[in-house]
Formats: sequence, structure tokens, C-alpha cells
Amino acid sequence: MTDLHFRSALDQAAAIRRGEVSARELLDAHIDRIERLDGAINAVVVRDLDAARAAADAADAVQAKGAHLCPLHGVPMTVKESFDLTGHPTTWGLPEYAAHRATGDALAVQRLKAAGAVVFGKTNVPVMLADWQSYNPVYGCTNNPWDVTRAPGGSSGGSAAALAAGLTALELGSDIGASIRNPAHYCGVYGHKPTWGICPPRGHTLDEAVTEADIAVIGPLARSAGDLRVALQAIAGPDAIEAGAWALNLAPARRMRLKDWRIAVMLEDRNAEVDRPVQDAIQRLADFLAARGARVSLTARPEIDTDQAQADYIRLLRSATSGRIPDAAFAEWQRLARELPATDESYRARMARANTIHHKDWLGAQERRQQMRRAWHTFFQDWDLLLCPAASSAAVPHDHAGERWQRTIMVNGKPVPTTDQLFWAGFSGMALLPSTVAPCGESPEGLPIGVQIIGPHGGDLSCIEFAAQLEAAYRGFVPPPGFA
Repeated sequence: MTDLHFRSALDQAAAIRRGEVSARELLDAHIDRIERLDGAINAVVVRDLDAARAAADAADAVQAKGAHLCPLHGVPMTVKESFDLTGHPTTWGLPEYAAHRATGDALAVQRLKAAGAVVFGKTNVPVMLADWQSYNPVYGCTNNPWDVTRAPGGSSGGSAAALAAGLTALELGSDIGASIRNPAHYCGVYGHKPTWGICPPRGHTLDEAVTEADIAVIGPLARSAGDLRVALQAIAGPDAIEAGAWALNLAPARRMRLKDWRIAVMLEDRNAEVDRPVQDAIQRLADFLAARGARVSLTARPEIDTDQAQADYIRLLRSATSGRIPDAAFAEWQRLARELPATDESYRARMARANTIHHKDWLGAQERRQQMRRAWHTFFQDWDLLLCPAASSAAVPHDHAGERWQRTIMVNGKPVPTTDQLFWAGFSGMALLPSTVAPCGESPEGLPIGVQIIGPHGGDLSCIEFAAQLEAAYRGFVPPPGFA
């Protein structure tokens, strides 16, 4: 039992199958670890222990009967606070929702339970899932287990922190602006942002809304690439209202050996400066791949104007989230957008215009997006994957002052706007492409560095397979020193 908390979810499921540990024993071991260690992190903020213990006991009873066991049989896991879990609050960090109680599980939670997982709680988020830190007035602040003075990322920050500290075996997150990818990078774990539309998000919302938001996806975080694959297979596929029209049939992984991959590498872009240690870590990975015989290019790119891509991503991102803005605040954004000079291209100005965008202007951004998606499609005829940063730096110190667009982070020894690094979220996210983040190194301060692995539309299994090959041959999950 001493090291099970850092094993992959699939390894934990295998230990249950072999009779090394029962589902109930494994759950109780995780609960004990949370009670001892989570005080320093504050990751698992909602606990559904009675229902989880009953589910674990039921899993053990099923196994005792010799029945068929699902892939995640008995594995204890948590989900991001923004997913509905029966009988518990879904607040998105807003105090006015603290008394809300979900009347059912989110669809993805149902599917993970059907795959055998024992869901025992939920993990912390920023207010409205809108930060690369994870703090709110309902549950407080989550710390990075690698350095508790730093953020674990966001908005799935509690998810990644809990995984890194060995408090849970598997996690379910969401991503519209790197909210899976950023925390996976900050905390040294794995995360997968699926192709848009393949994982229905029903039950990941406030006010029981059912419309699927542009760009936004749900997806898994884990300590192993293999866990990402099995979790994706569990949650992907059409919702009931669409199941009569389509079935999921993801393309198999393009290559099964490192030497066979065709890899483009993008270390920086003028829209988002990247800290030298992050660039160096990805460059070392590129050198390793080339030495293994892979075809590697530092210059191959889709034929896309990255300035336009960044502008249109902010336009589509902020228009996608504008429906959540209260009427009074929306009126203020309208006033600001009217008064801003046309030459103001700051993030705040772009946000104001996108929050109040005319449909005609949105259609123009949508047309340019479709053209960029075609450019990506052409690019992936010659290249299997594109590797790039997940964020501009390793995990940053906590900074809760002001609004996000008013804050800065240190990149190459100087302060830069924290919102610049949205580029690394949007370059592929706006184009609805899948990407996996996998550990690839450490900063001089000993903080994790991840690499973002972008694949073609529907190429989720290629992204995850490549991450699995890196895990076997280059680098995998490493526990943070204070929690090993």
C-alpha cells in the first residue's frame, strides 16, 4: 500500500484484480492520505465519502462473484468542482451557488462510474473557471505540491494538484483556455484536451444549461498516458440526442515507434514569449527524438498568421463566455467597447469588443477560423504532430491582486502580461484540435515543465500514444519531493 497512491489508475485497477488490495482498502488509503496531506494543498474541496465507500464495497462484492470487471474497476478518483455530483454543490467558485445541490451526476461522471471508477469527491477551481490559478471565496486557495507558494494552474488546478500529490488516481477536467493543459504542465502530470465535440459536457455547467460552448471541452488528467486513453474512451461518444446520427470512430495512432514519427517543434512565437528553461526542455526533447531517428523540424508550421490567430482566438473565446456576464456588467462592457480607441489592442480592449461582439463580426472570425482549420489539415498531411509549450513559464507564484489582465509573470527576467500566454492555449484550441500535455523536464528551480502535443482533428489517440512512448523512453510522472 505504501506506493499505490502514485501508481497509475490502470496499475491500481490491476492490483485490485490480482487481489493485492480491495477497492475499499484503496479508497480508504486515499482518504487517509487526503486527511493527512491535503491541508497544505487544499485540492479536494468536496468529499462524497459515504457514497464512495458504498460504491467500493459494491465493487468488491462484484469481484468476489467473479463477474466481468470494467477497465477502471474500483479505482478511486475525483472530478473538477464544476461537474455535477449528486447531492453536492456545483459552485464554480461563486458563493451564491454554495447552497446548490446537484440532482444527478454529470454525463461524464456517469460514464466513468460505468467504467468502474469510484468517484469520492471534487477538486478546486478559480471563480467561473477563469484563471490559471485556483482560488475562490467558497473553498479558498489551492497550492502547487511542488512549491506551495506557487499556483497549481487553472482552471483544473485542484485536479492536477491532487494527482501530483497522490491524493487521487484519476481526474476529470475541462479546457477552453488551457484549463487542462496549463495545470498538467504546472504540476508535472498528464492532461488531454480532446477534439472539440467528442466528449459531451452535459452536467458541466451552472443553472443547468445544456448548450455546448464553442472551443470548450472536457477531458481527463492523470499520472500516466495510458490512463488518459482509457478515461477518454470512457467519456467520449455522442450524447443521447445525437446518438442516432453519429458514432465515435477515432483514428488509430499514426505511429507505434518513436523513430517513425514526423514531428514539428515550435519553441516560441512573438505573441507569447517563452521562458528559456521551457524552451530548453522542449529543445532537449526534440534532440532526443532526432537521435532516435524521428523526422524533426524546428521550422515546419501550418500556413497561419499567428497574429491573426491570436486575435481571433480572443474574439471567439470571450464571445463564447459572454453569455455568463450579468446584465449590468454587460452594459458596462458595451460602454467600454464604444469608448475604446480603435488602435487599442490590449487584452482588455480585445476582451471588451469580444464580450459585446456583433454577430456579423463573429461570422467573420468564424470564417477565418475555418480557413485556419484547413491550413492545419494540410499541415498534418506532412507532419504527424506539432510540439510546443503549454504555457510561457513553469508554475508562477500566487498573485491574486486585481484582474487577470492586470497581472504579470516573469519570463526571461522581465514582467510580461499573464494573458499573453493564452496564445499557447488558443493556437490549437481555437481550431478545435486535440492536444496532450506530458512531462518533459524541470526548471532550474525544480519545477515541472510539460510539452504540448498537438494532433490533427480526431487524432486524439496519436497525441496520447506519442505521450505514452515518451513516458516509456524519455520521462514520466515524478512525485513532488514533499509528497513522495
